Order: sequence, then structure tokens, then C-alpha cells
Amino acid sequence: MTLPDTPSSSEGLDEGRVQATNPNLQADRALLDLLICPVTRTLLRYDAQRQELISDAARLAFPIRGGVPVLVVDDARHF
Repeated sequence: MTLPDTPSSSEGLDEGRVQATNPNLQADRALLDLLICPVTRTLLRYDAQRQELISDAARLAFPIRGGVPVLVVDDARHF
């Protein structure tokens, strides 16, 4: 799957796949595309504005800190 270089929002997500717009994350696109929710084992969606990986199935938002996804349930935001 090819990801656009500069999407402006979450529009155009390819079946919930992660999109990297942050320069720190662009180098890790292949890794981000493989990440799954540690709770539901479903694909994560990247929220560029909040710098989070979203699990719609678990209703959790995992933070990205310093360009590193933190997939720890205790650190996730419930929504």
C-alpha cells in the first residue's frame, strides 16, 4: 500500500490503515502499517492532529510520543 506524503486530515484512510504525515513517522511507514491494537488485534487509524493511533473497535487512542507509538493500554485514552 502506498501512503500519500502529506494528507491534511484523516480523510482518505485506506480501510483504517495508519497514515504517516509527521516527518518523524514517515521513515517508519511500513512499521506503522503493521501495528495493530493490543486489545482487539484490529488495524489502527492514525490521527495526525492529536498524534494518536486510534482503535475504533476498542474505543482507545494510543499516544505517539517523540515519534514512538505507545501501545500500552494503561497509557491509552478512552473515547
